[in-house]
Amino acid sequence: MANDIDTKIGGIVDMLMEDYAKGRVIDENKIYAYPEKDVVIDILEKLKVVIYPGYYRNTNYRTYTVRNNISILLEDIIYNLQKQTAIVLRYAPKYENCSQNELAEEAERITFEFLEKIPKIREYIETDIQAFYDGDPASYNKDEIICTYPGLYAIFSNRIAHELFLLGVPLIPRIMTEHAHSLTGIDIHPGTTIGKYFFIDHGTGIVIGETTEIGNNVKIYQGVTLGALSTRGGQNLRGKKRHPTIHDNVTIYSGASILGGDTVIGKNVVIGGNAFITGSIPEGAKVSVKSQELMFRYDANTPPRTREIDPEDTCFRKI
Repeated sequence: MANDIDTKIGGIVDMLMEDYAKGRVIDENKIYAYPEKDVVIDILEKLKVVIYPGYYRNTNYRTYTVRNNISILLEDIIYNLQKQTAIVLRYAPKYENCSQNELAEEAERITFEFLEKIPKIREYIETDIQAFYDGDPASYNKDEIICTYPGLYAIFSNRIAHELFLLGVPLIPRIMTEHAHSLTGIDIHPGTTIGKYFFIDHGTGIVIGETTEIGNNVKIYQGVTLGALSTRGGQNLRGKKRHPTIHDNVTIYSGASILGGDTVIGKNVVIGGNAFITGSIPEGAKVSVKSQELMFRYDANTPPRTREIDPEDTCFRKI
């Protein structure tokens, strides 16, 4: 019996080795030329401690001062971010022919340039927390927002990833935002530009595309899509403005879709729920979908009293 199983396993292995030799994308061996997702996610979680030093702590180390804790965390972040960045830089055309030493030097430069952006990231996140608190009466305090709100975690991840994206780091920013996406149901591409005081209420099902530009004091509810009008052009559309521009003080209610790179939503606009927009909206406008008529079908056994409808209510009619 054992020999029979060994023979079968050997046959399957031979079959797979033959299949691996076909030269397709899925046959490539990139174990040592591909970033480690677990390490990248760990970097993101350690950066959360750096961003919120009074709210999260790294249980791997026992330190007695914030300075010591941050110092140890930064050494860890620097080592791993440099290593992962050196791996992924070859995906960028300008680094394809660089030596390993050149990649290491460039990864070090990028890592320290990124770390210098942390005060700016913290400045923006502070405004986001304030926007959450001001905009959501269900939030009892800012600690609750920092510790529990998925929208804030998605924004935090995006603000980290966006700075790496701007520095030309391939793959790593997307791993970070897709990790946040998997936890929160909020999909924000790391290329998205987001201003201060950004508030995502509830958030599940939000999709925000790469070339979207969002101004200050923007509020977005669940199920909103800020997307491309069409992706039929495929790779020919890379680098082009495909997603909308949202100016300051805009509110977009649940289920709305705003599409297209030429679509500009002016300041102080309110977009109602389930609106489908493919053109620009002038400043100060309030956009809504005309109230739909609710229609009722009655079973023959439905008691008459339950069929009664206020005749003054023109939103309802029987069929």
